[in-house]
Amino acid sequence: MNNVTNTPPFFDEEESNDFNLKEILFKYLAYWPWFLASLLLSISCAFIYLRYQTPIYIIETSVLIKDSKNSSSQSDLLKELDMFSSNKVVDNEIEILKSYTLMEKVVKKLNLHVSYQTKGKFKKNDIYTQSPIHVKVLNADNSRFGSMVLKVIDGKTLELDGKIINPSHKINTPYGLLKFNLTGKNLNIKELIITINSIEDIAESYANRIKIAPSSKMSSVLSLTIEDAQPLRGEDILNTLIEVYNDAGLEDKNKVTANTLRFIDNRLVLISGDLIEVEKSVENYKSRQGITDITSESELFLESVKENDNQLNQLKIQQSVLNNIDLYIRNKQNRPGTAPATLGISDPILLGLIQTLSELESKRTQAISIVKEDNPMVKVLDDQILEAKSSLKENIQSLQRSLAITRQQLENQNNRMEGLIKSVPGKERALVDISRQQAIKNNLYIYLLQKREETALSYASEVSDSRIINTARAAKSPVKPVSKNIYSIFALLGFAIPFALIYIIDLLNDKVKSRKDIEKATKVPIIGEISNADHDEALVVSNLGRTVMAEQIRALRTNMSFLNPGKELRTILFTSSISGEGKSFISLNLGASLAMTGKKTIILELDMRKPKLHVVLKMENNKGLSNYLIGKVELKDIIREIPGQENYYIISCGPIPPNPAELLLNGRLKELFTDLKKDFDYVIIDAPPVGVVTDAQILEQEADATLFVIRHDYTPKERLKMIDNLYRERKFKNLNLVFNGIKEGGKYGYSYGYGYGYYEQKNGKENKLTMAINGIKKQLNGEKKKV
Repeated sequence: MNNVTNTPPFFDEEESNDFNLKEILFKYLAYWPWFLASLLLSISCAFIYLRYQTPIYIIETSVLIKDSKNSSSQSDLLKELDMFSSNKVVDNEIEILKSYTLMEKVVKKLNLHVSYQTKGKFKKNDIYTQSPIHVKVLNADNSRFGSMVLKVIDGKTLELDGKIINPSHKINTPYGLLKFNLTGKNLNIKELIITINSIEDIAESYANRIKIAPSSKMSSVLSLTIEDAQPLRGEDILNTLIEVYNDAGLEDKNKVTANTLRFIDNRLVLISGDLIEVEKSVENYKSRQGITDITSESELFLESVKENDNQLNQLKIQQSVLNNIDLYIRNKQNRPGTAPATLGISDPILLGLIQTLSELESKRTQAISIVKEDNPMVKVLDDQILEAKSSLKENIQSLQRSLAITRQQLENQNNRMEGLIKSVPGKERALVDISRQQAIKNNLYIYLLQKREETALSYASEVSDSRIINTARAAKSPVKPVSKNIYSIFALLGFAIPFALIYIIDLLNDKVKSRKDIEKATKVPIIGEISNADHDEALVVSNLGRTVMAEQIRALRTNMSFLNPGKELRTILFTSSISGEGKSFISLNLGASLAMTGKKTIILELDMRKPKLHVVLKMENNKGLSNYLIGKVELKDIIREIPGQENYYIISCGPIPPNPAELLLNGRLKELFTDLKKDFDYVIIDAPPVGVVTDAQILEQEADATLFVIRHDYTPKERLKMIDNLYRERKFKNLNLVFNGIKEGGKYGYSYGYGYGYYEQKNGKENKLTMAINGIKKQLNGEKKKV
């Protein structure tokens, strides 16, 4: 290992990790055709996607759930008659509205399980109510569902599966017995796709799609929304759902009232028959006996007996009602049903218990429609129902005992009054008996008629516990797909895909791309940077050369003066890691630049394995260094001037030897350099690549400085580790790097613009980069003049 001093820290720049946004931006902007093509393709895909998508609209309605006990909209009379109302729990009503049972009724009512479509250019179109044919499913085959194509031949003839059918006739199909009716709409439609679906599946689908939520935490207003491709169908579904919900609520509320009406109507039929028979008996008796009036005493007895009998009959009705209630409780167990009528019963405790039992059973019925019977909530209601029935039994038994005592008293009083009546003459007594029966039946009939009217009025006054605030209304524009969002997403993808591809390509690239790549891998100073350019000449540095590359070579020449301050550099070695990195080109042009300063310079073509200098200079190579090293020629015989260059000479490699490394070690190499240093100011050595052979390390002993050439987008990054090891192990004196072949443009992050007014002539045209720079300068100067 050579003990040499490395380059001073003047060029040992610290590694920079600063984020360069401009460099990254220009790097990707250089691929703008990729981005443009990807953007156009993505926008086209978005357009096609939207053409195949069915627009979905949102439909919304709002309903007020009223508290029937606190409702201020009802009159006092209706409040008194509203004996069977109950408070609504908003959460329960939400579950009821979302229930499958209600939605199944909606599907059947709107015939939603039958859909109608026409074929479009890009997709099928749902025509809902605008179909020229209406299909009614008379008897569905629940095991088969699907689609069929129906052709409308004319206004009176249809074709199904190749068979002509007549409208309004019942037709057997694979999906059941169907009936086709003409609607008179859209007569221009000649072909329909009719789909028969399962009612259960459609009902479940729509029930899951409906969203219900309170408008606020403290409000009982519910907002119902649904998304559908047909706005009119969505409106019909929500409106019909609320209609079915209200009907179900009224039906539930009127069950007890309807049962009371049936009980009264049955009693009226019986009493009416008895009353007619009694009236006929009175009429017949008076006709037979010739009686027109009775005595005042008989009237007094009659009035007393009638009043007593009236009380006794009312008492019997109450006992009958109590027996019915008791029988209902004992036989019903836990099965849901309707409570019996409480006609004639005025005991507030009994009425309250029956009302409580009715409410609990109603809640249990609603709960079962939402959850299963083994749910804890249902179990709690069952326990409450059993407790209410137990209290009801005790109250009934107490009332029955009280009524039995009262009845016994009334019967005893009747017996006493009948004894008094016996004192009346026989004809009048018989008339009194018949008239008494007539009065009793008549009073009972009037009482039942009065109660029937009261119950019917209560039945008629029942209103729904909900009110529609806003009828269903569809949004004017679809909620999905949103064109702007779709185009935005596809546009982002259009930018993201090429960005990702470029990033991956850059990530997989193992070539040196930038100065930062070099600085991250090694501390070897970079003494010069040479841009990439297309040129036919081997020598770009001349007295008349004013190109960017020539200026960069001159900058390299200037920087070499700092490599070894205080000491003269006369021998400069050029090498690289692999072939093709441009060391021969740079060494040749650096020598020309040194010769232009008046220094006598010579370049040695010591890359004897793959020589290039004599080829690019179009010079003969009959004899050269290989001949000199084996002692066959003298030095003066192989030194030649480079054509067109003053003070610039070359010694070509000569015939390629079979053993270049051994040839360099034969002892004449040192003599060569000693003689050259006497006659020349600078000796440039074009050595073979270090990574391939060891020739460069042999030649390093005669060099004052080593310039290691790295080519942009060509040199593998892994070679930088080898260069760093050479630098750390000090195997080369004054080792420095030359970054060659830098491609200008955004994708590489380089843009050279020397402001010296230099330009490169090629075929009579300016360099494109120089033209762009000059154009920008002219614009800036023009703006300054305007100001």
